[in-house]
Amino acid sequence: MSATREERRRRLLDPEQVVIADGAMGTMLYARGVFINQCYDELNVRQPDLVRNIHDEYVRAGAELLETNSFGANRPKLQHYGLEAHVHELNFAAASLACEAAGDHALVAGAVGPLGVRIEPYGPTSREEATEFFAEQMRALRDGGVDCFILETFSDLDEIAQAVKAARAVDASLPVIAQMTVGNDGLTSFGVPPEEVAEALEQTGADIIGLNCSVGPQTILEAIERMAPVTSKKISAMPNAGMPRDVGGRVMYMANPEYMANYARHLIQAGVRLVGGCCGTTPDHIRAMVDGVRPLVPRHATVEQSAGRGRLSRVAAHHESHAIAAVPFAERSAWGRKMAAREFVTSVEIVPPRGVDPAKMLTEVRKLKQAGVDAVNVPDGPRAQSRMSAIATSVLIQQECGIETVTHYACRDRNLLGMLSDLLGASALGLHNVLLVTGDPPKMGPYPDATAVFDIDAIGLTNLVNRLNHGVDPGGNSIGAPTRYVIGVGVNPVAIDPEHELKRFAWKVDAGAEFAVTQPVFDTVQLESFLTRIEGTRIPVVAGIWPLVSVRNAEFLANEVPGVTVPSAIVERMRRANEKSKDHAVAEGIAIAREMLDRVRGAVQGVQVSAPFGKVELAIEVFRR
Repeated sequence: MSATREERRRRLLDPEQVVIADGAMGTMLYARGVFINQCYDELNVRQPDLVRNIHDEYVRAGAELLETNSFGANRPKLQHYGLEAHVHELNFAAASLACEAAGDHALVAGAVGPLGVRIEPYGPTSREEATEFFAEQMRALRDGGVDCFILETFSDLDEIAQAVKAARAVDASLPVIAQMTVGNDGLTSFGVPPEEVAEALEQTGADIIGLNCSVGPQTILEAIERMAPVTSKKISAMPNAGMPRDVGGRVMYMANPEYMANYARHLIQAGVRLVGGCCGTTPDHIRAMVDGVRPLVPRHATVEQSAGRGRLSRVAAHHESHAIAAVPFAERSAWGRKMAAREFVTSVEIVPPRGVDPAKMLTEVRKLKQAGVDAVNVPDGPRAQSRMSAIATSVLIQQECGIETVTHYACRDRNLLGMLSDLLGASALGLHNVLLVTGDPPKMGPYPDATAVFDIDAIGLTNLVNRLNHGVDPGGNSIGAPTRYVIGVGVNPVAIDPEHELKRFAWKVDAGAEFAVTQPVFDTVQLESFLTRIEGTRIPVVAGIWPLVSVRNAEFLANEVPGVTVPSAIVERMRRANEKSKDHAVAEGIAIAREMLDRVRGAVQGVQVSAPFGKVELAIEVFRR
């Protein structure tokens, strides 16, 4: 006689009862000819029979818990397919299909994955927004009849905490399974070890905690063995069928059913009570696991509650556990020292060379040193141009010319791990002033087909560097001696959407920004208005100044450079000068730049003067009286 649904729910939550979940959905769909460029969640309404049949196969294999085909059915992810208006429809259909297949034989878990966007402190999406995105999806899954929620393949403890919060708000009676994912080293992508993952997940209030995806059963087992002693929660494990391999151009998971069944037994012995499969697992794998674990007699897991209970007052507290005091602002660099003393700072922007020979650029930089300029601003691939690394260029300038740099660093080309490596290395090489920017998209440059990363944006990057200044990496792990960065960010006083710009600026300051550099200023009235509006979040502001060299230059900036506004009166002045001669146009451009400098001097703490087309003499002329 089949158990009732209520009896199955009690078994799911019973810490001693072993429950077998299903296996992969995505790789099963892929194996049946659904290309990865399609929205798999849309199949719930476009090809429901295909999804239902896979659920049916898992039920026949003995699975006691089916996951809905809704892993990516949240608003931010569906937006990539133009389906953001169908969140409720797709999730409701996913739940209905799984419930229909489950019948009286299995429970249904509403599958919820990460949002696919960074949340604070490493992205612009607030925790409140994230919670609402999760809640929107979960309400539809609940309406479709799920028995519980399963939050899976999360790498950010902060994000999964918001998902658990959303689940409790939607229906506190439905159990919550919360699963993180780890790499081959057993750590999350933020560097959090399994023991602290277990402690943090327990603090979220989830009913069952565990790991899934990314790696095969051996690594999952090793991580589970470290989690079990520090939690009293029921533990789940859903590994991949080994690591993916490229076989004839197709991604294949090579672990056979017998291998997975063997590791399922090891997982049960290690304390796991909810076991299933993730990528690459099939009904055959689940059938073998069912046959393999049934003979096992559940044993009591060892729980050493004193090992870590109560250590985290909140999930995010992990990030600060190793933080130390940052080096005082004035002691990090000469640039920081002058700003801390409220002295007016001067800098000139020089783009890195296109090739490998920096000799000409270094000759020009030496002129700036002789002219008494405080620092050289080194942009990082502006307008998606391919040039020498800004970090390498900055190191050469400081070593060869003896003048400090303000190194621009863009998010466009690097993932979080690459950024961390770069920033640690740059600090070791003596770079201490950074200007953190999101970066122009590749389509603006000469390589429009290049791939943009944008793993985090300038706000997230500011949080990252601020953490490094406090001696911790993104996972809250100690890096030893802290970095000594003076943290700068970009700001646009004449943004098309000023309210959005003001909001982002406030977030940057909250993340740890210590000074800001504006886009080139050609309208001081707008700058003064902007400065008035940021009084509540004011940090030292350095005004960008661009000496125009021709009317074409003015028109190009006005029409083709994002974030730059050149008033028609300025363009007209350059046009009239251009009609006289090229030299008149250059002189007029310098005169305009000097006017900007004079007007902003009392309102800002410094200026960044660009050297148009690498002509350093023009930048120096702006400073001369």
